[in-house]
Amino acid sequence: MVYWYFGSFFGAVLFVTYYVREVVKKPLLLSSTGKFRGFLEENVSLTKRKFWPTVWCFESRVQTIISSIIRGLIIPDLEYTREILGLKDGGDVALDWRHPASATAETPVVVILPGLTGGSQTEYVKGLVSACDKIKVRVVVFNNRGIGGIPLKTPRTYCASNFEDLGQVLEHVNHKYPSALVGAVGISMGGLILGNYLAGHGEEACRRLCAAMLISVPWDVFKGTESIERPILNRLLNYHLASCLCNVLKGIRHVVEPAGLWDIDSCLRSSSIREFDSNFTAKGFGYKDVYDYYHHATLHNKLDKICLPTLCLSAGDDPFQPFEGIPVDAASNSDHVAIVVTARGGHIGFMEGVWPFHKDHYMFQLFAQFFESMFYREGHRLIERNYSSLKDLVDCS
Repeated sequence: MVYWYFGSFFGAVLFVTYYVREVVKKPLLLSSTGKFRGFLEENVSLTKRKFWPTVWCFESRVQTIISSIIRGLIIPDLEYTREILGLKDGGDVALDWRHPASATAETPVVVILPGLTGGSQTEYVKGLVSACDKIKVRVVVFNNRGIGGIPLKTPRTYCASNFEDLGQVLEHVNHKYPSALVGAVGISMGGLILGNYLAGHGEEACRRLCAAMLISVPWDVFKGTESIERPILNRLLNYHLASCLCNVLKGIRHVVEPAGLWDIDSCLRSSSIREFDSNFTAKGFGYKDVYDYYHHATLHNKLDKICLPTLCLSAGDDPFQPFEGIPVDAASNSDHVAIVVTARGGHIGFMEGVWPFHKDHYMFQLFAQFFESMFYREGHRLIERNYSSLKDLVDCS
């Protein structure tokens, strides 16, 4: 019995030592020295303190799965005011609004772009919306076509490289609240859509938005795809998401199949995200093949085209984006994009504390600190609303 107690004590000491020395790390803040980095260091305190992943749940895949389960348990469904926005090609998207009790025409707005098949009631979206409630900003969740319970009206769906729908949504938000500051956050694939919009429409983005945030974005889609296809646990996550995509396709089959672009039965047999994108997504958006699609979707080589103050959060152990896919050098030389890289956190995980059954997970706190600072601590003055006056932060020419 004595040996058992001694062994348990010795094992506990080894575990705690490993946790403190190898797991708990101060995040990297990748950005060039300048006004934006200085503003972040002064106003966003989480960029300067260590990240303490949940001690019993710090492995990347476990963080990814358990964080989703816990948030699903502790964050109830939220009430929204739904608006159906008609798009120029005849399609519809659902915009779910949530307004603070004290909201005025000038209350800042955050537009949320969920991940692959996410919507307004997805657990991490509800966590971000709850954070918006705390900092008293208006929020609107942009549900992609065919998502959110509204029927798909055209065969067109959505993909990581196409941001036409987002442009129309932002135009609508600016028209609806012309005197309000507007920010946007994209999570995972939503981050790819938002990031590609920022890089592809720099001038327009600087007129529409004052700040942006990307969370768990798969920077290099090729490396991210390779990582999520590795056996066994990564591959299981991949299979789960492919199944979610297939379920979405089943619900809209009657709309897309008549277009004649796809063999829908083959699409529904897809067992990985790459296979689904090859069978369905690439064909739907006119790409030569899935590699052509991923080439256009990838974001790691486009940071120099982003002209807007943009804070990004990535985990070094994200199974959807390994550390080597994060654009470390590009961010380190950027005066308008900053990437916070935690050593652990998984994919949209970022749980902290011994008992993480609360809403204040690291990514929600970082999100709130950033947008509160940008909206209410003069961070929006890092960039002028008039694109022709962009002189404080970046040169977008």
